[in-house]
Amino acid sequence: MANKKLFLYVGVPALIITGAAGYHRVRRNTELDRQKVIKEEGALPVTLATVENRAFRGSITFTGTLLAVNRAELRAEVSGRVTRVGVHEGDRVTAGAVLSAQDEDDLILGVQAAEAQLAQAQAQAQQAKRDNDRAQMLLEKRSVTKQAAQQAETYLNASSAAARAAESNLGLAKSRLKKARITAPFAGEVAQRAVQPGEMLNPGQTAFVVVDNRTLEILADLPTEALGAVKTGMKATFRVTGYEQPFQATLAQISPSVLPDGRTLRVRLLVPNVDGKLKGGLFAEGAILAETEIRRPALPSQVVTALGREAEVFFFDNGIARRKKIAIGVDQAGWRPVEGLAVGTRVVAQGRDLVMDGARIQEASPQQKPAQ
Repeated sequence: MANKKLFLYVGVPALIITGAAGYHRVRRNTELDRQKVIKEEGALPVTLATVENRAFRGSITFTGTLLAVNRAELRAEVSGRVTRVGVHEGDRVTAGAVLSAQDEDDLILGVQAAEAQLAQAQAQAQQAKRDNDRAQMLLEKRSVTKQAAQQAETYLNASSAAARAAESNLGLAKSRLKKARITAPFAGEVAQRAVQPGEMLNPGQTAFVVVDNRTLEILADLPTEALGAVKTGMKATFRVTGYEQPFQATLAQISPSVLPDGRTLRVRLLVPNVDGKLKGGLFAEGAILAETEIRRPALPSQVVTALGREAEVFFFDNGIARRKKIAIGVDQAGWRPVEGLAVGTRVVAQGRDLVMDGARIQEASPQQKPAQ
């Protein structure tokens, strides 16, 4: 025990110090290698991108969470032990597909018994009708008494009532079986499965969540100042974590009134998702695009590393890299509007991760490989 404590108090800190020293040594060696390249070649070869004057549509920024338009939380309708679960989370299902069943074997037997009783009652009713028809015909010929004909008619009425009761019993049995089966209300994916075979389910207990991700929506809250600038049908562009390219949306609904806080207006944007790339729950950040266009200085999106609404770039100043912080706008067709750089300014594109403020740089020739 004493040796373990000694290792914790002495050995662990020593390992941390050794690891930190190794990390800083690697960084130092990387920096020395970079400086060696600059010294040997005289300047770091990079590619340059030029700030261009491009047309952009005005925009209103928004944030929100992607949600499936069709989403159903399926709950048990009756009490019973789960006898069958036919799906797992992530499975695709068709409309009406059985997801699980409770006490299914007993209920199926109940349906079969009710079907047999209905068949027997219907056969008796049909026989009673034939007997009644014969009795009425014989009564007209005075071949049977009026009392016998009335008895045949009474038996027909009783048999018909018994058949209707058997039909109702069959309907109840089928209804119990249907309620004991949880089915998909539409085609989609199983987003959540909360039951296992053998478990008891009670009425109202959640069993599954089914979503249809082919069409998603974003509920976004805009400032009330945007009320006169937005209208249904406007296009929007947004980004989500995990994907480089932006996605498209359409403004489908504008709330008829502002939210209770009096400062925000809720809108609903529809997002087509036929390929299934996007998932419900992802955080989205984007902008609703106005119909009119304005021309602004811009850079290709791939040469700008965004940090929120800002970015740092290195612009080319007579062979020297100069660091500059700029404001950037939302990506539109692969370009971002920039503030703080004049049209015609050239900035470092490939190789910007190795450049430092004040470093000597040169534009790489077609035969020269830019710094990596």
